[in-house]
Amino acid sequence: MTIKNARPWVLAETAYGVVKDTTYDLAVLPMGATEPHNLHLPYGTDWYEGTLIGETLCERTWNLGGKAILLPTMPYGTETNLAEFPLAMNLNPSTLTMVIADLVESVERAGIRKLLILNSHGGNDFKPVLRELANQTEVHLFLCSWYACLSDVYFDIFTHPEDHAGELETSFMLNYFPHLVARQPDGTLAADSGATRPLQFEALRKNWVTITRPWHLLTQNSGSGNPHAATAEKGQKVMEVICQRLVPFMVELCQADIDETFPFQDVDLA
Repeated sequence: MTIKNARPWVLAETAYGVVKDTTYDLAVLPMGATEPHNLHLPYGTDWYEGTLIGETLCERTWNLGGKAILLPTMPYGTETNLAEFPLAMNLNPSTLTMVIADLVESVERAGIRKLLILNSHGGNDFKPVLRELANQTEVHLFLCSWYACLSDVYFDIFTHPEDHAGELETSFMLNYFPHLVARQPDGTLAADSGATRPLQFEALRKNWVTITRPWHLLTQNSGSGNPHAATAEKGQKVMEVICQRLVPFMVELCQADIDETFPFQDVDLA
């Protein structure tokens, strides 16, 4: 069965007639959020980013022979630190854990034994989820926050540090969703500077001690990081770096056999 213009790596677009005859190697679950992103980016920024990055990764993996299927993006994430901003749509970490557990069960029933959680929201912390589910499922779980792929090359692309709705995210949206980026009448971004209030204690500033930051105290309009040096070209570079680093991994993961030592190499430790 074939459907014109269908993308068989996108589950939401794929008919059962195709799914029932396809053996998938890997499921990819993007996790987004619905929250303010300074004054200029849409509430669904994390959803748009996670969805497009997931589509691109799965397409390139599929074209190299890896049967990766993209699950629909979760539009909600943990927003407890943005609770003072209207319509920051929160799901507590315990709720998200239960949601992911149920989705993993659905993937397992479909016979898929590898799942990549593609996180697109800094407020989500899914490492505890992997630990909790490790002995509850036959599905091997992998976790990637796509922005972590840029850590060592970030300042080769960007000028200003990124925290939230800054140069990185604005560049991505300018390249792929420019119609959703708000501008002033003179064409400049309808954004503040992304300035943040400094932490009071040295131990917090140096990350010896951590807290969950109340965003209404940290920022003026939820933006942390200067977006005004953003360009569409920088957004294109973001996608290429992510694909260069994750597509080979996904292809290898699709092709890898699950044996007693997976995902480690089978070597003698004696």
